[in-house]
Amino acid sequence: MTLLRIVLKSLRQHLLSTTITSLSIALAGGLILSVWIIKDQSNAAFTDVNAGFDAVLGARSSKLQLVLNSIFHVEASPGNVAWEDYEDIRKHPGVASAIPIAVGDNYRGFRLIGVTPELFTETQYREGSKYALEPNGRWMDPSRREAVVGGFAAAQLGLKVGDTFHPYHGLIFDEEKEHAETYVVVGIMKLSNTPSDRVIWIPLAGLQKMSGHNPESASDVSAVLIKLRNPQSGFRLDMMYNKQGNRLTFAWPIDQIMAQLFRKISWFDKVLEIIAYLVALVAAGSVLAGIYNSMNERKRDIAILRALGARRRVIFGAIVFESTCISIIGMVVAFAFYGIIFSTAAAVIRFQTGVVLNPFALHSAMMWTPAGMIALGALTGCIPAAKAYLTPVAENLLPVS
Repeated sequence: MTLLRIVLKSLRQHLLSTTITSLSIALAGGLILSVWIIKDQSNAAFTDVNAGFDAVLGARSSKLQLVLNSIFHVEASPGNVAWEDYEDIRKHPGVASAIPIAVGDNYRGFRLIGVTPELFTETQYREGSKYALEPNGRWMDPSRREAVVGGFAAAQLGLKVGDTFHPYHGLIFDEEKEHAETYVVVGIMKLSNTPSDRVIWIPLAGLQKMSGHNPESASDVSAVLIKLRNPQSGFRLDMMYNKQGNRLTFAWPIDQIMAQLFRKISWFDKVLEIIAYLVALVAAGSVLAGIYNSMNERKRDIAILRALGARRRVIFGAIVFESTCISIIGMVVAFAFYGIIFSTAAAVIRFQTGVVLNPFALHSAMMWTPAGMIALGALTGCIPAAKAYLTPVAENLLPVS
């Protein structure tokens, strides 16, 4: 009987324990893969997203709040920026472009953002990529009550070109806060896999002068998205607004601000890693317990194999190979668990922020996790294998009474 046949027979005989043990390994492997890959992809995605801008100018507040509100559309606006301040920075020699935005309304939970047409006609949200529209759409006329809807928001809301809607006051949907104005959807944006996909864009003046808004601040904007001519301009503007001034905040550079956020919450990543590793140890323990506890049942089989000429090292290898096979089966299933966990987390992240994660992107964890779990399973199998190695032949060949 070959080593493979011995192992396969044993796996069939102990099918229930093999299944349970394999599933525990699969869960551990899926958790480790998910924790590492989601963490690294989220870090890279959030620090890479800047909507094509280098900085944000807004009311006095934390830089992180400004970036989250203006670039990721997930925070409340800290306040308004006077139109004169927008004009000042727009004319600054170190600024290549400055686009004002206004926030404060929503449609069924998706933000309305007032903006000027330059965001769509002049801005590259990623190097070499501009916002584009689905067929039969056009960009909004800044003098009319028209809207362009991000692809994800349109899919979730069921909006299409020609549809009309009433905005609601505030960033949280409340049916009692409906505005009187009616907006017409004139375009659906193609998916850009950025936070812009979750936004409903309307003309800047439309949001500034929406009914119910304070007429005294009708010319104010919520923030200014800025593209710099060179990094030196960023240092000068940082000095002017953040160190010498005390009214406005200049959030720059965007990628470093987001990187600081991930450094602040790195402790949470560590906790998830520890949990995943503990689950892996528990899974390894289940392999050990399952095989070790079955050794009493196997003593006679092992003795028979020895009597038929099987060497001790063959018996030792069979037990280690069985443990390794259980780990291999578990890691194959682990990728299914990984797919479920990752897809769920990615769907939540996309819905909340518009940032897209890719479960099929290659990552080093896809290599070292299976290798590590299989090696751990093989190592765990050495303990019951040692017991099998030392099983006395004569004692276990006695007739069963």
